[in-house]
Amino acid sequence: MPAKDTYHNAVKIALVKDGWTITHDPLYIKYGGFDFFVDLRAEMLLEAVKYDRKIAVEIKSFIGASSLNEFHKAVGQFVNYRIVLAVEHPDCTLYMAVSEYAFDSFFTTGFGQLAIKAHQLKLIVFDEKEEVIKQWIE
Repeated sequence: MPAKDTYHNAVKIALVKDGWTITHDPLYIKYGGFDFFVDLRAEMLLEAVKYDRKIAVEIKSFIGASSLNEFHKAVGQFVNYRIVLAVEHPDCTLYMAVSEYAFDSFFTTGFGQLAIKAHQLKLIVFDEKEEVIKQWIE
């Protein structure tokens, strides 16, 4: 099993504060002879409409020397997880969780915005110190 991301616990706590129930830590999927470990899976029952929303969350810190290199690796992993989730957990939506700093310094750039759109990335932006979710980007 891979090591947990630097911000793993902060994201987990932020999701719980936001009303989510963590169901898997990590979500393990075996597919096509490979083992996949998505960081978290969570659910939220929306009582008003009797709908159970399920998400999978891959947490990325972007604390390496090159944010662009970190992004290349993150998107590759995200796309592969999304493919496998579509088959094994089709009711589960995949999100990439990134800190406010990573979002502000990388994802708000022209390239970052283009990449979000082109790769159809869904993001959870969190504050790692306060352990809260700041925004959801669909």
